Amino acid sequence: MTGDLFSVVGVPFGDRLRAELGALRSARLLESSPRSAVWQVELGDGTPAVVKHLLDGAEARERYGREVAALRLAARVRPAVVPRVLGVDVDVRVVVLEYVEHRRPRQGWEVEYASGLARLHAAAASASEGEGAGGAGLPAWAGPDAGDVGSFLGFAEALGAGVPGGVEDELLQLLPRLGKLNGPRALLHGDPCPGNDLHTPDGIRFIDFEQACLGNGLMELAYLRIGFPTCWCVTAAPGPLLAEAEAAYRTAWRTATGADVEGELIDACAGWLIRGDALVQRAHRGSVDHLARVLDEDWEWGTVSARERLLHRLGVVARMAEGSESLDGLGRLSADVRRRMRERWPALKASPERRP
Repeated sequence: MTGDLFSVVGVPFGDRLRAELGALRSARLLESSPRSAVWQVELGDGTPAVVKHLLDGAEARERYGREVAALRLAARVRPAVVPRVLGVDVDVRVVVLEYVEHRRPRQGWEVEYASGLARLHAAAASASEGEGAGGAGLPAWAGPDAGDVGSFLGFAEALGAGVPGGVEDELLQLLPRLGKLNGPRALLHGDPCPGNDLHTPDGIRFIDFEQACLGNGLMELAYLRIGFPTCWCVTAAPGPLLAEAEAAYRTAWRTATGADVEGELIDACAGWLIRGDALVQRAHRGSVDHLARVLDEDWEWGTVSARERLLHRLGVVARMAEGSESLDGLGRLSADVRRRMRERWPALKASPERRP
């Protein structure tokens, strides 16, 4: 086929990409999100590759722009933390990537993941220092707001928890602290979940950057401890392993940037706790108060239910906030809410320690 869009049935691989990469020999459709179609292909010279097509839908062009911008920014990192971009066709929102063979993560994968995440994050810091345009075209990370604070406190009160005096002020003061973390220093993946990390003999490669943005890396380092808040796969790794992973992140960031990580991890975890939208898949966010929904219904998403997700996050914040000058009241409230949830719904299970 010469002039049409599809060189292999169903794959949007048109003239522009064929001129750069040659005609496709074969293609196999892979599992992907409802927002995209992904194929493993063989290029004309026999090279394996991946074709990703961002489908029509809400913010499709923005998501495509984020993905390509993030991949190109991260391409400067060595050893590599993303697959190489082999070609793009902006008109039809297609990107062609190096094929990377994924292997089942070994036990203790969290340490390598955290180190790779830090090097990914540092791509923007290095670019902004060396080139002045790190992350051009990527939006700033958006944190929780006063509405999230109200929803969380309303949920606690509905369960019968006595909200300690000063907790509302703690949370309202948390918001600007999270805002201050929201600087253009780190390239945030936006959804660094199990499945978006490919484990290879040469290290981690991250994929699926449709939600990439700029902010502070602590918001994504917190994923390991708070239970992957935007992801289907919640895990609760043992404390010593989490500490080792977080130390590896800080070391890798310092090595890449020459500076220490700014901010407190407890703030990032607290920010994820109060966001009801972090209890549902992306398509359902921004619609209703999902914390209020938890009072009347539970729903499955991935490895745990919504109530089990929340139970895990409450436990994390309760432990981390012990002795905290800024979030002590939130820590005590989290422990109380968690206890009341267990009393009301005794069948709730703990999050699994290992990813599926």
